[in-house]
Amino acid sequence: MPAGGGTDARSSYPVQVAAVIGQSLARLMRSPSHARQAEARRRLSRRSLWLTVAVAAVIAGLMFAIDAPVIRLMPPRGTASLWPVKLVSDFGKSAYVLWALLTILLAIALAIPRFNGRSRAVLIRFGTQVQYIFLAVGVSVLAGDVLKGVIGRGRPFVGGEANPFNYSHFAWTEAYASFPSGHAMTAVALAFAVSALWPHMRWIMAGYAVVILLTRLVLLAHHPSDVVGGALVGMLGAMLARHWFAARRLAFAIRADGEIVPRGGATAKDLKRVARGAFAPYETGAAGRH
Repeated sequence: MPAGGGTDARSSYPVQVAAVIGQSLARLMRSPSHARQAEARRRLSRRSLWLTVAVAAVIAGLMFAIDAPVIRLMPPRGTASLWPVKLVSDFGKSAYVLWALLTILLAIALAIPRFNGRSRAVLIRFGTQVQYIFLAVGVSVLAGDVLKGVIGRGRPFVGGEANPFNYSHFAWTEAYASFPSGHAMTAVALAFAVSALWPHMRWIMAGYAVVILLTRLVLLAHHPSDVVGGALVGMLGAMLARHWFAARRLAFAIRADGEIVPRGGATAKDLKRVARGAFAPYETGAAGRH
C-alpha cells in the first residue's frame, strides 16, 4: 500500500482508488533500499539451506518407512462420514485463501481514499501486511504447483497399491499431483506469514497448520512425506517474501545481525479505532433524529 496514500483529493473516487493500487505496486517493485539487506540475505540463505537439508532427510525417511503403513491405516477415500474433515480441510485450499486475501486487499484499496490522517495511515500499514500474506501464500503455491507437475507423484492408492514410489514425471494430472501437498503449502505459508507479522498469533497459527496437514492424511489426499514437503515449500516461500518486503522497508525491519522483525504494523486496536471512526458519523446522525 502507498507510503502516504498520496492521492489528489480533488480527483474522482475511481481515480484515487487506481492511484492507491498503482502506488502500492510501485512500492513492491522498487529497488531494495535497506542498508542491512546483505546480512538478511545471508541469514536467509543459511536458514533455507539447513532447513531444506534437514527436511529432505525427514522426507526420505518417511517415504521409505512411514508413508505406506500410515496410508493403510486411513479410512477409504470418499467415506461419507468424513465430510466434517473435508470441511475443515477446505480452510487450507489455496484458491479460497488467496481469493479471501485478495478481497481484503480490494476492500482496503476502496476504503483508503475515504480516510485521512491517522486512520488512513493505519489502513495503509494494514494493506501492506495483507500484501505480504498474499504474496507469501501465492509464491509458495506457484512454486509448489510447478513441482507437482514435474515430480508427478501418485496420490495414495493410485494404481491400486499403497506404493509411495509411484511416479509419472511431467504428468500434470490431479492423480499424479501428490508431492508436495498444496494444502500444506498454503496452510504453512499462511501460518508463517501471520506469525511473522503478529508473533503473539504463532501458536494459534501453528495449530491451524497442523490440523490442515492431518486432514490431508485422513482424506487420503496425500502421504505423510507429501505434507512435510508442502510445509517446507510453504515456509521457504513465506521466508522469501518476507525478505523481499524487509529489503524494501515494507512491514518488516532488519536488525544488525540480519534478523527480520515486524515493523510498526497495524494492530487490532488500531483497526477497531478506524472502524469506530468510520461508523461514528452514522451513529451521530441516527441519534440526532431521535
